Amino acid sequence: MVRPPEDFLSVLNARSQDIFRKIVERYLDTGSPVGSRDLSRMLQSGLSPASVRNVMADLEDLGLIAAPHTSAGRAPTQEGLRFFVDAMLEVGAVNETERSQIAQSIEGQHRGQVEDVLTEASALLSGLSQGAGVVIATKSDLVLRHIEFVRLDASRAMAILVGQDGQVENRIMEIPPGLTASALTQAGNYLARHVVGRTIAEARKALSEQRAEQRQELDELTQKLVDAGIATLAQASPASQPTVIVRGRANLINDAMASDELLRMRQLFDELESKDGLLELLGDAEKAQGVRIFIGSENKLFSLSGSSVILSPYKDANDKVVGVLGVIGPTRLNYARIVPVVDYTAHVISAMMARKR
Repeated sequence: MVRPPEDFLSVLNARSQDIFRKIVERYLDTGSPVGSRDLSRMLQSGLSPASVRNVMADLEDLGLIAAPHTSAGRAPTQEGLRFFVDAMLEVGAVNETERSQIAQSIEGQHRGQVEDVLTEASALLSGLSQGAGVVIATKSDLVLRHIEFVRLDASRAMAILVGQDGQVENRIMEIPPGLTASALTQAGNYLARHVVGRTIAEARKALSEQRAEQRQELDELTQKLVDAGIATLAQASPASQPTVIVRGRANLINDAMASDELLRMRQLFDELESKDGLLELLGDAEKAQGVRIFIGSENKLFSLSGSSVILSPYKDANDKVVGVLGVIGPTRLNYARIVPVVDYTAHVISAMMARKR
């Protein structure tokens, strides 16, 4: 269980906090542990290496730092990084160059499909962070722009559903024997009047509530086709799995990696592709008010690889969270720089989603 920041703040004086900050900053910058002699030189207070070692021993007892392998230096533990991120991280603003790059890259996709926009965002985040950019998106509800029936043979027709975003779904359905071409057209026109501008679920509900009106307006065969159309709309799609877009995987793999590290990273990508745990992650995002940072084993999806993940939810035109985007990288990510970049990108995507309404 991760201890809250106030637990550590209550026992760390200013000198201990300063030394801990220097250890973390050196680790985030170089990935290397730091020893007492180097720390003594870095501090403005002029503490001797022996005094620094005493403070480091206290920090180690608290579980905030540890000696990796046989190194004489110390590096932050996962709990130490969590404390640093929660209590000591100073997040900067996105500079004008990066703001312009993010806006132009996303805006350049504004006429494309939503997935094109999200793919561009993933690639952009990878390039800005030198990590892997990731987008996890729910399958959005299809808002219908058009519906029509096309006869396939004497007993079957195809219902063509066209969404406002250009998405098309085709569903095969049985039709009543003896149905005329005019009845097929009449049924399609009737459904179109009641479904355009609604999601499939909304359309199904509206049509079901108007049974009496249907019986007065439609003949028996056409009514049967409308009923079949309603049943087609009611067909539950297979449990909609999230869409996952990952760009920049190569940034997480380098020649110096041990074979077990490479294996863990490949397993992470396999888990992302198989979508295990993604719905839970999306559920977490819906409760979040902003950027979430997962370090090491804090999220089961990323625990195996020992990665850190910075994620922010983005919303659709109805202010509903429909996905998350962010960066996967080593635990020594530049949190202060990447957190605002991820947050700003999510806001740009949300703004574009609102305009696509």
